[in-house]
Amino acid sequence: MRSLNPEEAALWAKVAATIRPLSRELPAEAPGAHPVTAAPAGAAAPRGRVPPPRPAAPAPVPRPTLGGATLDGSWDKRLRAGTITPDRTLDLHGYRLDGAWSAIDDVLEQAIAAGDRVVLLVTGHERRGEPPVARGRIRAAVHDWLAASRHAPGIAAVRAAHRRHGGGGSLYIILRRR
Repeated sequence: MRSLNPEEAALWAKVAATIRPLSRELPAEAPGAHPVTAAPAGAAAPRGRVPPPRPAAPAPVPRPTLGGATLDGSWDKRLRAGTITPDRTLDLHGYRLDGAWSAIDDVLEQAIAAGDRVVLLVTGHERRGEPPVARGRIRAAVHDWLAASRHAPGIAAVRAAHRRHGGGGSLYIILRRR
C-alpha cells in the first residue's frame, strides 16, 4: 500500500472536512483539527472500519450480602427436593411494607430464641405486567431487609422454596446453628 503524496493528502483533507458523522453526538474533536500527513513508508494502515474505543463498563453496585451465605450439598439437595419441614412460617399477604418488616424481625427473633433452623417466608408470587406495578414491593425488598437486619449474622442462607411450600412466592430462611 502506498502513502499519499502532498497533493493527494490536501485533497483528502478537503473531502474529509465535508463528511457528516452518522451519530448525532458531536465528535470529541472538530474534524480537520489534525492535518493529514503522509504515512511512513513502512507503516501499514488499518484495513476496513475501525470501531471507536468502548467506554468503560460501569462499576457494579454492591448488594448487601449475608455473611457466608452458603450451605453444604445435603442442605441444598433437601431444599430442592422439598423434604425440609419449616419450623416456622410467616405469610406476608395483607401486610404493608413497614408491617412486613416488623413481622419478619419478630419471627426471626422468636425463631432464633427457640433454636429453629428453617423459617418459611411467604411473600407472594411476582406480579406480572407493565411497570409500575403497585404490588410486589415486599418481595422485592425482602433480601435487602434480611441482609441489613440485626439478625443477619444468624442467617446462614436464603433460598427459594420448593413448589409444595409456595415455590417462587416463598423463601426458606436457614438460620445458623447456635
